[in-house]
Amino acid sequence: MVQVGGWYDRLLMETLTHREHNGLKCKEVHNYHNTIKKGSELIAASGQHTLESSEHVPMLVAVPLYLRSCVVILFGYLRDFLKTVGLGKHTQTQERKEQRKHVRGPEVTSGQHRQEVFEKAPMHVAVLTYMGFGIVTLFGYFRDFLRAVGLEKCNLAQEREEQKDFVPLYQDFENFYTRNLYMRVRDNWNRPLCSLPGPVVDLMERVSDDYNWTFRLTGRAIHNVINMGSYNYLGFAENNADYLETVADKAHQYGVGVCSTRQETGTLDIHVELEYLVARFIGVESSMVFGMGFATNSMNIPALVGKGCLILSDELNHTSLILGARLSGATVKVFKHNNMVHLEKELRDSICSGQPRTHRPWRKILIMVEGIFSMEGSVVRLPELIALKKKYKACLYLDEAHSIGAVGPGGRGVTEMFGVNPADVDVMMGTFTKSFGAAGGYIAGKKDLVDYLRSQSHSAMYTSSMSPPVAEQIIRAIKCITGQDGSTEGMRRIRQLSQNTRYFRAKVKKMGFIIYGNEDSPVVPILLYMPGKVVAFAREMLERKIAVVVVGFPATPITEARARFCMSAAHTRDMLDEVLHHLDEVGDGLGLKFSRRKQSCWSDLCNETDFEPDG
Repeated sequence: MVQVGGWYDRLLMETLTHREHNGLKCKEVHNYHNTIKKGSELIAASGQHTLESSEHVPMLVAVPLYLRSCVVILFGYLRDFLKTVGLGKHTQTQERKEQRKHVRGPEVTSGQHRQEVFEKAPMHVAVLTYMGFGIVTLFGYFRDFLRAVGLEKCNLAQEREEQKDFVPLYQDFENFYTRNLYMRVRDNWNRPLCSLPGPVVDLMERVSDDYNWTFRLTGRAIHNVINMGSYNYLGFAENNADYLETVADKAHQYGVGVCSTRQETGTLDIHVELEYLVARFIGVESSMVFGMGFATNSMNIPALVGKGCLILSDELNHTSLILGARLSGATVKVFKHNNMVHLEKELRDSICSGQPRTHRPWRKILIMVEGIFSMEGSVVRLPELIALKKKYKACLYLDEAHSIGAVGPGGRGVTEMFGVNPADVDVMMGTFTKSFGAAGGYIAGKKDLVDYLRSQSHSAMYTSSMSPPVAEQIIRAIKCITGQDGSTEGMRRIRQLSQNTRYFRAKVKKMGFIIYGNEDSPVVPILLYMPGKVVAFAREMLERKIAVVVVGFPATPITEARARFCMSAAHTRDMLDEVLHHLDEVGDGLGLKFSRRKQSCWSDLCNETDFEPDG
């Protein structure tokens, strides 16, 4: 008999190796395991396969089972809510409570960079959020019951009649969220563009006749939509003929494809030039570039660590880092987000206990963090991390996908932002897909490290080299940022991005929204919390010709759904004012201004950006 709750067992096992998977917290995995699995066991007890089997469950059996499952789910949400507001019993130790306060409390960074505050939602917002998920889950089970008894058509893939005795390809409970929640709101994602993906875009109009199961294009376009969702931080996603002249020349000279790996015949002189520029830009000995940013992490981490090594990973790290850690075969431990107290405890305990079973010393200890965390907008506490890694003789892996080009006086990322020596970071990783308006990624550091990766990296051995026009686009962006093109355009864009970021953050805070992240982070998450309001917010903003990215569970914690705004140097002050005007109206209309903090005059002064830049 097929075990319907098998997916939750696998999900729980994954948390033993990494307690954070795309924002799904370990605590919530256990909560879902303890609640939804009870419902799945009740259904599995009927002796049937899955609800997508062609054989219908008898109604007299299915109705009581579904009702009992729904009751279990709702009581699970109630207990989670009681624990959230402090009315339920927690099993956490006092030490963990103190650690959690340390994470969510004010964090003071060094120098000019102000503290990051993670404001919690009011109690009534938490209540309504849990109620919202409870209601949609209840209706999801009801619709599944209607499908089971043949009263509603199931549009998802199903097993054929002749395959009903085989192991099913499509687990019912794996697709519960997709079938009953995501499909109802799928129109808010995957919108196709029909223009340059710059600060203003044109969207292809589409409609659905079957509640978002399928879409059809109308042939019309939605013109002049302000793009607040892409990572075009410095505005290099452009089609200015004067700027792209050298890129066009390289396309004529080399073509657009290499059709070979770096270890065979895929290394061109333009790749060598790019790697030299990247190393000099960052301030390290050497670098190596790759054709895909995601693979830069997932395919290079297994070459750096393996069995007998320890990885200490921030709980909010990107999926590419998590995948690379899992593929490496190393032991993975997770520390609380930006919590140096918890990290030091894990370091100390791991060094004292050694490897599992044998207790031998670890071959390597690698700390993995991001420069700017893409969902929170928070900045890594780099000086403290470097002090810890030196104290305990560990290595530091820094992912600067969102920070390189976007922060620092010269756009050189968080090392420049904090004024630390780049040589103190063992492995520096970044991508060209954001600030540089191109594709691919890089690994930079000491020459011995880069030479080792040239012969051991899976990306170097098995993937095609970076396209020459893409490499030229990155070269021209770096030369523009550093002024090697003879202009000050690069510095103007860096200052403009900083001004836009501070201006937008100050105005949104003043309106009363709860936002996360560092004051200098161009990633600005606005907390929406309730699932219904997340959907309404995205649709209402599109009606006003503003494209935003909304993110919810399981990509974020269940009570912290949000809209993620990304600043760009290409945004003009008029664009931001228009977005802020509509954001203010939508926030009032949907009741999204949950902040209870009062802005001080000093805060307004620090965030003031209506000034002329230095000559």
